[in-house]
Amino acid sequence: MPALPDDATLYAALMARDPAYEGRAFVGVTTTGIFCRLTCPARKPLAANCRWFATAAQAAAAGFRPCRRCYPVGATAEGDPIIRDLTARLKADPEHRWSEADLTRLGYDPSTVRRAFKRHFGESFLTMARAARLRSGLSTLQKGSMMIDAQLDAGFDSASGFRTAFERLFGHAPHQMRGASDLRADWIDTPLGGMIAIADETSLHLLEFVERKALPEGLRKLSALTKGRIGLGRTAIHDATKAQLDRYFAGQAAMLDVPVALHGTDFQQQVWRALQTIPAGETRSYAELAAQIGRPTATRAVARANATNRLALVVPCHRVIGADGTLTGYAGGLWRKEKLIEIERSYAA
Repeated sequence: MPALPDDATLYAALMARDPAYEGRAFVGVTTTGIFCRLTCPARKPLAANCRWFATAAQAAAAGFRPCRRCYPVGATAEGDPIIRDLTARLKADPEHRWSEADLTRLGYDPSTVRRAFKRHFGESFLTMARAARLRSGLSTLQKGSMMIDAQLDAGFDSASGFRTAFERLFGHAPHQMRGASDLRADWIDTPLGGMIAIADETSLHLLEFVERKALPEGLRKLSALTKGRIGLGRTAIHDATKAQLDRYFAGQAAMLDVPVALHGTDFQQQVWRALQTIPAGETRSYAELAAQIGRPTATRAVARANATNRLALVVPCHRVIGADGTLTGYAGGLWRKEKLIEIERSYAA
């Protein structure tokens, strides 16, 4: 882990509530015994009363308690009370049909909620809620039920709304995924949200969090590359992937050893294979990854290849960070990157 900057730099970041230090530095306040994120909205302490830590665990070990305003023991998104509340409600009842009126009844301004979720997740809360409801429609379609039944189970009043939401997520309209196909798509639940897994009988071809904006386009490209539609269903590879994800999140398996099919250029595949060699609990910079594959001047190309990875967690692109230790962009959301790196620290320990 990169060394912390000097105290003056950290204090200036605290006063400015600089988001660049999220997940990289925490402040313990000796007069209150509480530690915070540097972005905490609470009243700022005097510089003489500050102690600095690289991780929340270090601050806790030094005897400081986590702040109840900025929630420093979780991912950045969990520091926002609006997000904590609404994501908990969504998890408890994923089939609820959320509206802006619901948010208003809870005392929230819909525009404030929209900005908060877009800032952390890249999409609105209502979009996330619609994706969660699609899980029910997907299960209904897989049972061979009528389209209208799937639409109603997913909580959509109109067939067009259901088709649009389904195609936005899967890259294909529902009727296009009901026929015979070599590749099968299914939903896998994880502690960090739903994932779409595409597999045949021998290999995993795609594993993505459902909120990723590029997911539909990735599915369409995969369908074109494999010269066939992607159907709904489950294979033994889906079962193996789900079992390994469960073990990973339970702290029982540091790496996900699932047979994969890599769809990309020779250079992209070289980068993805190098990613699979990074041990859980460790990180690499883009420059270090470029040097590892013998292409030290190809840092930007490595970053682009990292961004086009379609096998989240199995090809662990979340283990690549900025040279200065910042958590640079992650297609699954920076909050997930924070959580994954935190989970993997236990493996390193």
